[in-house]
Amino acid sequence: MSNSSLKAVIALGANLSLRESGPKVTLQRGIDAISRHGVVIRAVSRFFETPCFPVGVGPDYVNAAALIETDKSPEELLHLLHEVEHEFGRERVQRWGMRTLDLDLVCYDDLILPDRAEYERWLALAPEAQKQQAPEQLILPHPRLQDRAFVLVPMADVAPDWRHPVLGRTVTEMLADLPTADIEAVTPL
Repeated sequence: MSNSSLKAVIALGANLSLRESGPKVTLQRGIDAISRHGVVIRAVSRFFETPCFPVGVGPDYVNAAALIETDKSPEELLHLLHEVEHEFGRERVQRWGMRTLDLDLVCYDDLILPDRAEYERWLALAPEAQKQQAPEQLILPHPRLQDRAFVLVPMADVAPDWRHPVLGRTVTEMLADLPTADIEAVTPL
């Protein structure tokens, strides 16, 4: 692995069928599409079924995580992920709405973006404000990562020892902090 190549984790999710194919097929095709764009897929988690969030607004999700290696910058990588989502018919209309394919850049090595102060502002944002506000720029690591079993459970398959550069905890440790019911709701397919 060259020094210019860095590891990142992408969280994948889908809960709507696309062109007669269910979310599982879409996730697999999404992973294939990412690799066609010159990103090396190092590992893919198992696929999990997760209740829709917020509960009751739609069908259950299928979630997964991919550990990738890339020489693209975080912004270039994000742009590529949005292009792939678009290929799969994703329209970013409603925050936390239904998804044919949702690709989130969860972490990029141990980078903190845009800077520590702005990161900590998003980290501390109250749940109500999270629904209203979306960041204008890329925030890394994903500010809600540590709260979400549907991200951490698949991530534990591919990067259990990744350490959060702000919280100082590994994926395994952050997962252990979550309520058991949250973790049990994320079931392997």
